This record gives sequence, C-alpha cells and structure tokens, in this order.
Amino acid sequence: MSDKRHQNLAIIGHVDHGKSTLVGRLLYETGSVPEHVIEQHREEAEEKGKGGFEFAYVMDNLAEERERGVTIDIAHQEFSTDEYEFTIVDCPGHRDFVKNMITGASQADNAVLVVAADDGVAPQTQEHVFLARTLGIDELIIGINKMDVVDYKEDTFDEVVEEVNQLLKQVQFQTDDASFIPISAFEGDNIAEASDETPWYDGETLLEALNALPEPEPPTDAPLRLPIQDVYTISGIGTVPVGRIETGVMNIGDNVSFQPSDVGGEVKTIEMHHEEVPKAEPGDNVGFNVRGIGKDDIRRGDVCGPADEPPSVAETFQAQIVVMQHPSVITAGYTPVFHAHTAQVACTVESIDKKMDPASGEVAEENPDFIQSGDAAVVTIRPQKPLSIEPSSEIPELGSFAIRDMGQTIAAGKVLSVDDK
Repeated sequence: MSDKRHQNLAIIGHVDHGKSTLVGRLLYETGSVPEHVIEQHREEAEEKGKGGFEFAYVMDNLAEERERGVTIDIAHQEFSTDEYEFTIVDCPGHRDFVKNMITGASQADNAVLVVAADDGVAPQTQEHVFLARTLGIDELIIGINKMDVVDYKEDTFDEVVEEVNQLLKQVQFQTDDASFIPISAFEGDNIAEASDETPWYDGETLLEALNALPEPEPPTDAPLRLPIQDVYTISGIGTVPVGRIETGVMNIGDNVSFQPSDVGGEVKTIEMHHEEVPKAEPGDNVGFNVRGIGKDDIRRGDVCGPADEPPSVAETFQAQIVVMQHPSVITAGYTPVFHAHTAQVACTVESIDKKMDPASGEVAEENPDFIQSGDAAVVTIRPQKPLSIEPSSEIPELGSFAIRDMGQTIAAGKVLSVDDK
C-alpha cells in the first residue's frame, strides 16, 4: 500500500450516461488495469459485435475476477493519481446504487456526476444530486460526457451546464464548488489529457480536477466501527467476519464487541488482500477472527466496535429525512425497511415531529399529520428488531440510512440522536 492520501469517490448520474465506461477509462488511464486485460476484453467485445465496449467489459470482468478473493468487496475499484489513492464506491451499474450510496457501505468524500451531453438532466441525475447534497458530499466534479456524440459542440455543452446549474440551485448545492468538464469517456477526451476536439475549453482535465480535490479528514479518532458484510467459515482459521472499517483502528489483541448480537472476544488475526496484518484502518476491507466467536453468533448487519465503547443499539432514534418519492403520504405507523450500513431492518415511523423547509432548514410545521414526496422532516423511528446505528454528528459513517419500500428508495436520512436499549 502506498503512503498516498486516500479518498472515496462516488461516480453518480443516470445509468445510461456512461458511468461504467468512465470508470473503465479512469482505471485504464491510471494504469490500474494492465494492457493485456484490456486487449483480452477488446477481443471478447469484438467477437460479440460490441467493439469499443471494452471499458464496460473491463468493469464486468474485473468484478468476476475479484469475486474469487473473499476479503475484497467487489463494489470497490481503485486507482491512483499523483495526489490520491481513490476508491470508487459502488461499481456503476450496481443495481442498488442509491441505497449503497446512502448506507455508508460507501461514504463518499467527493463525487463525479456524469451527465450525457446528448440527454442532459435525467430523473436519476436529480435523485443522485439530491442525495449527494443530503449526505454531505462537498465537492462535485461534473463530467459532461459523450461530447463525441454531439460533435464536441460548445453550445451543447453550455446548455447542459446551464441545466445542471439549475438543478444544483434547486437542492441548495454551492454551485461555486462545482466544476464542469466536457469529456468523452469512450474516446478519452479531457480525461487524462486535454483534447484537441474541444479547443474552446481551457479548464482542467478530469484527472487534474480529481487531483485538486480537498483532502477529507480521516475518521481514525472515532472509536472502531466495522459493519459486518458477511460471515465466512474458513478451514484452519474458523469464523471470519468480513467488512470495511468505517472509523477507528482495529489491532490484533483488541477486545471487541458485536452489536446488536451482543457477543465479543479478542481479535486473533486480521487479514487484508490475503495477507495477515497487525492492524487495519478506515477504508480497509478486512477479514478477521475473534476468539470464541462462532458462525451462528454474529450476522451481516452487526457492527463490531471496542468492548469498552461498543456500538449503540437503538430502542428508538430521531432522524432527519428527505422524502424522494412516495406514491401517497407517509404518516405515523408507516413501517418500511431501513438500510443502514450493512443492516436491513423494518422500522416504524413512531411520530412525525416537524416538517422542515428544505431550502432554509427552518421548521415549517410542528407535528404535521403527514409528509410526502419532496418534504424534509424530523421523525422518531422505532426499529422492529435490534439495530445498531449512531448519531450522524458523532459517527457520520454510521449515521445515515436509506428507506426502501415497494422496490424503490423512498427517502434518505441521517440520525440526530439515539435512545439506547
């Protein structure tokens, strides 16, 4: 591992606007995918009559290759620039991108919004920008993609920029923190090198813009919090929970507690990328073994933390939510599924405490009878079974969640306070 600084980068935007191709291009341009792998995919793509799709192919096949390595979460791809090691959170095309983006399986520090020049702002573009804003993503780099499709026309670029700016204003995004770059992920324009096709553009390339992002504050000073993604049995080692450290540090010999399963023990081994390591830090995907813990003692959705600062388990919690889409209205008693880090738990809206004005953040109404699409509100929530969750102000990585119902993301939110069991 190099000693470069680390960033989690979300690549957001509508599904057909070229996210996969862009990720493939970034991996390719930064030398994160060996040339022979690209060649192999190019041949496969051509055989299947999809010449030129090799970057998207790279994504799909890397995912399969990585699936064989147990401790690697396949949703993450990595590349380096001069300044940073970037982890791309959630392969684009990952079905539940929105959910994953919210639940902190991927707390992104910054984001690249991909908007196709030939299509402009699409419904998913809006949803993703809205979420980025709700979840506190600070800097947005906007790649106006598929410039090759619109013949690299400056006026088309300007029109889309104007459209996106309107959207950013709508959700109170600081537009001066947004940079717009005309790109073609397919052809490689303005990704690593300035393109001859856009002589009218004299700004940064995408990689330059990524390099110039501000550095995120590392969450090592918070206590250890490691949401469990899976629990494996590995011969010769025993039970191996796997997950990504969100905050804090895990050392061999630490006494840890798993909540809400409420079991614990001493960390015997920690493994990362198939190598044993003495300790692991935020952002590390690890498999580890705890003395005395069996396969049936813990499960996905548990959170591992220090025995003396165990993860909180909520009897109820108060949260601020933003309703993105709901066919009717939400009232007290509504019980959808909450996705928080790796946990999925049905939770009941016990009360709607206040409705907020999303633009100003001021209270618009105390104890409203209902809320609906577009509303922001403070609500009290009661999980139907034990859920480990933390106040966003203390441990943001474990303080945000998505609310899902009827196969879609209904709302996003962050935890204000937890009433412990």
